[in-house]
Amino acid sequence: MSDDEAKEEKELDLSSPDVVTKYKTAAEIVNKALQLVISECKPKAKIVDLCEKGDSFIREQTGNVYKNVKKKIERGVAFPTCVSVNNTVCHFSPLGSDESVLEENDLVKIDMGCHIDGFIAIVAHTHVIQEGPVTGRAADVITAANTAAEVALRLVRPGKKNKDVTEAIQKVAAAYDCRIVEGVLSHQLKQFVIDGNKVVLSVANPDTRVDDAEFEENEVYAIDIVTSTGEGKVCNALSLLVILFLFLCSKFILLHRALEEKRARLGLVECVNHDLLQPYPVLHEKSGDFVAHIKFTVLLMPNGSDKITFHPLQELRTDKTVDNDPEIKAWLALGTKTKKKGGGKKKKGKKGDAKDESAEAEPMDTASNDAQPAE
Repeated sequence: MSDDEAKEEKELDLSSPDVVTKYKTAAEIVNKALQLVISECKPKAKIVDLCEKGDSFIREQTGNVYKNVKKKIERGVAFPTCVSVNNTVCHFSPLGSDESVLEENDLVKIDMGCHIDGFIAIVAHTHVIQEGPVTGRAADVITAANTAAEVALRLVRPGKKNKDVTEAIQKVAAAYDCRIVEGVLSHQLKQFVIDGNKVVLSVANPDTRVDDAEFEENEVYAIDIVTSTGEGKVCNALSLLVILFLFLCSKFILLHRALEEKRARLGLVECVNHDLLQPYPVLHEKSGDFVAHIKFTVLLMPNGSDKITFHPLQELRTDKTVDNDPEIKAWLALGTKTKKKGGGKKKKGKKGDAKDESAEAEPMDTASNDAQPAE
């Protein structure tokens, strides 16, 4: 690698302020897009309309930024908006003819992504269509996903290993009498790469393995947590009307809903057969099971972890807790910020002991099920 190539590669990680700004700009847009879609999740709302609103908002907002830069940059949808209901796990993003609608008490998973110059911010959130607090098994499964996500946030840090996260999130889910869904992967993100080589496996088993990896400073990850009240095993539904196709290559994104449907039926099959498109199958748990999905993008900055995509949860009331598990409590008590090496402002304690104000962030309040993400 030449000196110029090495310099260019170095400038494309979080050591470049411009890169950080692009990640955070993409995150701000996708967070607002998520808020918009959630506000439209009402009984009788067509799922395809919700998906189109999410994608349209991202395209519109990204079109308003970086317009006057000398070098034209790509920007827009990094992952098409998906709205998956009840026991449907993920990737439901239908073509225009689909008539599926939401109903009262549906448990809805919304998944979407935005990019600026290939720097991707992804988010997924779970919302129940009802007034008042969420209770019962729906509350259990959402709280399990959120608590597991908070633990993952604290363990995805420089020096920790991917297998540490896999083991921890399974333990958290079990505390809520739920399971982590098999086959879900959390990936490192790079410019124009949504599925980097470093991977966190959701469930370790003999049939599914990933390479051991250690998290490093200036890396970016999409942490993907899916919990279920069922067995955590999924099946595929490979219907062309509901399958999602995403092709992120050579700085172009292809959305299947933008295609004329009859031609899409034939053309997409040929593209998949020739390995030109990557299929994302619609996944399902057993009917009657509840599935929750939480995904966030985290920047591993020199001063700690920066969670840039999220949305506040509804009020959740569950009779299950992790308060009796000292290991989970210890994970949740970890901060997300890094202590400064030397210097730093000191705050004296009652007995004259010094406390570093730049130290770790406040731990998550496990007694509150609507705890806000750590900043």
